[in-house]
Amino acid sequence: MANTKSAQKRIRSNERKRLRNQMYRSRVKTMIRKAEQLIFAGQPSEDAIREAVSTLDKAAVKGIIHKNNAARRKSRLIKKLASYQPPAATTTRKATKKTTGAKPAAKRAAAKG
Repeated sequence: MANTKSAQKRIRSNERKRLRNQMYRSRVKTMIRKAEQLIFAGQPSEDAIREAVSTLDKAAVKGIIHKNNAARRKSRLIKKLASYQPPAATTTRKATKKTTGAKPAAKRAAAKG
């Protein structure tokens, strides 16, 4: 048990902050879980993903989670979205060889005369 009044007050304030932070961390996990469920169900919702990313950013700004932790979680969520999203209709083109415009040494020498 704390001996001083200031230590006792610190214990009370830490408990209040712990409960508040717990609420935000729980909200972050819930938003991420909802977004992942929609992604894996094959119907990703941009609103759910945007809300999850926003919640992560808010938690990082408030200092509830570290900013790198938030960035890592956002990156993982976006990576899951990209891997489970059906590929967009793209046209298939044959790869062509690009020329740099520089002539080989033998052709340059012949061109000079």
